[in-house]
Amino acid sequence: MLNNTLKIYKNAFSGLSKESWYLSLVMLINRSGTMVVPFLTIYCTQQLKFSIVQAGTIMALFGAGSVLGAFIGGKITDKIGFYYLQIAALITGGIMFISLAFLETFSSLAIGTVILSMCNEGFRPANSSAVAHYSTEKNRTRSYSLNRIAVNLGWSFGGAMGGFFASIDYHLLFFVDGFTNILAALILIKLLPAVKKVKNEDKSIEKKITKSAYRDKPYLAFILLSTLFASCFFQLFTLQPVFYKTEWHLSEQFIGGLMALNGLLIVGFEMLLINKIDGKKPSLYFIGLGTIITGFSFAILDILPALALVAILSTIIISFGEMFAMPFMNTFWTSRSNDSNRGEYAALYTISWSVAQIIGPLYGSFLVEFGGYSLYWWSITGICVLTATGFFLLNYLTQKKVQIQH
Repeated sequence: MLNNTLKIYKNAFSGLSKESWYLSLVMLINRSGTMVVPFLTIYCTQQLKFSIVQAGTIMALFGAGSVLGAFIGGKITDKIGFYYLQIAALITGGIMFISLAFLETFSSLAIGTVILSMCNEGFRPANSSAVAHYSTEKNRTRSYSLNRIAVNLGWSFGGAMGGFFASIDYHLLFFVDGFTNILAALILIKLLPAVKKVKNEDKSIEKKITKSAYRDKPYLAFILLSTLFASCFFQLFTLQPVFYKTEWHLSEQFIGGLMALNGLLIVGFEMLLINKIDGKKPSLYFIGLGTIITGFSFAILDILPALALVAILSTIIISFGEMFAMPFMNTFWTSRSNDSNRGEYAALYTISWSVAQIIGPLYGSFLVEFGGYSLYWWSITGICVLTATGFFLLNYLTQKKVQIQH
């Protein structure tokens, strides 16, 4: 039994390049310090005494800076390549995380948050392009899953330690997050050689094969739906922790444990799931399914009683929703790009998540302020159902177009 289990795991992880493993190690170290963002709303409301709307605004500003960072990061990636941008983004992001510990007024924290998220989010298009560069079409979804496993393993450790540090002093979160960013940059330099942007000398050929992400209509529809999905998913890290703290009176340590559980479930099961279902149905089908599951995880918080066990159940459900949706989101956008425009496609996908960071906390905090958490949870569930319907419809239309072309 044990041998069979080990064989299943070995098969799921085999065939990936050593560079993909190195990238994942860098991501693991970087995300092991991810403590600030999931506790930022609690920090703002409990430590700095901001209102729920002010806290939501800070998170929205984080998203606004992310949009700028992703857009600029995508442009730089297509111009000079992904290698040096990753290093610069990690180092500057680390410095800004440490700086945020000293900003305690609403205006100063707002400005610092925008600058931090610009630096931090510039890393994502470059990193996504790097994963695509070091993978093949056959193992691309699993390569992205490996990267996500590193993110979530780091997230589980960071979330658990974040709850511990927050109970001692919230400022420790900023210092640890900053130092792990810088450490990740140093390890990236050590493990991976510099990769320069390969230029196509035949400009006429490059022009023919390169399309703009901003003119790809199915992709733009996908981006809109991804933004709606992400705006719901981000409630997990923005207002849901506040709900657990203020309404259900759960401790910071327990909330950190829920984040650790989310990460550990991804680490334990995502690669097995992807290895089992990849290629069985189109990417958009699995994304729609994951979105439905995510909506259900929020609905039960209003249906079931206020128990720690229900919070655990919600975390388990949303983790599986994430496993179905997110790896295939990466597969979908990479499938529509090529080496000449991958940075632009990656940037637009990253921007969709950044926009979600703006609108999610904003509409979420106003729903809580004016209608309470019951309205809030059902609104989030409704958005997930509508978004899933959109993914299924887009899947039908894209598959129909493929059939016509053949």
